[in-house]
Parts: sequence; C-alpha cells; structure tokens
Amino acid sequence: MLDDPARSSLQTTLGYRFRDPALLERALTHTSMTESGLEANERLEFLGDAVLGMVVCELLFTQFPAFREGELTKIKSHAVSRDTCAVLARSLGLDQHLLVGKGMLTSRELPASLAACALESIIGAIYLDGGMDAARAFITPLVQPQINAAAGSGHHRNFKSVLQQHCQSAFNTAPIYRVLDEQGPDHAKAFKVSVEISGKRYTACWGATKKKAEQEAALLALRELGVLEAADNGDLRLVQ
Repeated sequence: MLDDPARSSLQTTLGYRFRDPALLERALTHTSMTESGLEANERLEFLGDAVLGMVVCELLFTQFPAFREGELTKIKSHAVSRDTCAVLARSLGLDQHLLVGKGMLTSRELPASLAACALESIIGAIYLDGGMDAARAFITPLVQPQINAAAGSGHHRNFKSVLQQHCQSAFNTAPIYRVLDEQGPDHAKAFKVSVEISGKRYTACWGATKKKAEQEAALLALRELGVLEAADNGDLRLVQ
C-alpha cells in the first residue's frame, strides 16, 4: 500500500489526481501479490493497452495526413512497444512503486515487461477515474516525443511522405517531382529528378529508378528546408 506522502508525490509526477485512490492502488499491484488475481492490475493493463493504442492512433491520424496506413502502423508500433512503455514507466518512477512478490524480482531493476505493465495499468486507471479526456491528457505529452522521433529519424526512410506532410502544413501545397534527364539503355536507365515546391526548384539528384531518385530529391529538399538534419550519430532526425 502507498502511504499518503508517496501517493501524493506519485500523483504530482503523473500530473493527475485520482478521485478514487483505490484505482491507483490496484494499478500498482501485480498479480503475484494477490490470491485470485482479480485484485491485481491485469484487467487495468488490458484496458490501458487499448486506450493507449487509441490515443496514439488518433494523434498519428491527425498529425500525419499524408502518411499511408503502413507508415502510421510502423510509428505506432514504436510508440506503444513494450520497450517504449517500460522507458516511460521508469521516467515516471512507476517501477519504484509497483508492488510485486519477492519471486518476481530477479535483479535490482524491475523487468521491462513489468514496468510496461505498470504504465498501461495506470492509463487504464486514469481512464476509469477521469474518462477519455483525462487519459488523453496524460498520454499525449508522454508519447509525442516518441512519435516525433520515429517519424523524423529517417525511420522507414520515406522522405517523400515526410516532405508531403511538411508541404501541406507549411505551404498548403504538394511537392511536384520533375524528371530533368534520363540516361542509359532501357534495361539500366538512370533518372535525374528534382522537387519543385511553390515554384521553387530544389537540388536535383540521380537515381537508378524514378522512385529512388524521387526519394533522394525529397531528402535533399527536406535538408534544404531545414526540416531534417544529421544527428551526432549520423542518423537523420526531424528538426523541432
């Protein structure tokens, strides 16, 4: 059981005050601490997983109108993965408050699966206590950096989609791809492509296919626009 100072401190960290403290207690009680399991957080975890997925899907649908279903799925998979949930749970200190049986602790650090379970259980508890708006307000600031990182790091490397989304939001227009030249025999042609946005033509590049040339041209345009930049490790990331 959480004592009053611990409960108050945790709720301050979560940014949410429970009207029903029993929900918070249940969210932090692993099944190894109960006899039947019904008093534990498994059912809340089940509910929280669904609520988390719904909120993330809603954010992605709104934030990336030019992304196809497959691209959205890849970003969602990262944002709601067990590893991501475990990291977020630890950032909130949930692993320090989760009540588990002695046999569950094999090391000083709580296993990632249990940490992730704690986050989903808390989400389920907040949803029951305060409704969807409260759950959305809790989830959004947690997952937004994860979404931004996955969408802008070159992950799935669909620079055309990133450029399309940026152009729609920044210029209210779509990029146009121009084939400026093509060379080589029919079975091994190379294409020179540039991107044109609102009448401005960006640096052209060559590719072994039109599709590859368009992707590289989109990348060059994104870098010229300052939307993507190289991180210290060489990866490309979205400039916030």
